[in-house]
Amino acid sequence: MSDLSEIVATLENRISKLLHKFETLKQKNVRLELETEETQKLLKTSQEEAQTWKEKCGSLQLANSMLGSDQHKRETKLKINALVREIDQCISQLSD
Repeated sequence: MSDLSEIVATLENRISKLLHKFETLKQKNVRLELETEETQKLLKTSQEEAQTWKEKCGSLQLANSMLGSDQHKRETKLKINALVREIDQCISQLSD
């Protein structure tokens, strides 16, 4: 009979340890999920910021070329030609 009580005590001890480990892992999982959400928010913010800086850089390059910078004259001419074509299309659509 004492063997049976030892087995039961051992099982209770193991179950107690498993439950404790389960609770610890559950808490760790919640913490990791929160960290993941925060990281995803930071990533999205960083991507939006990078896009904003790319747009600003493009605007500055265009402004530099319009101010006489030789470096971006070709790009500026192409952009102006594209805008003129677009305006011409609008005018032709209005006159139809």
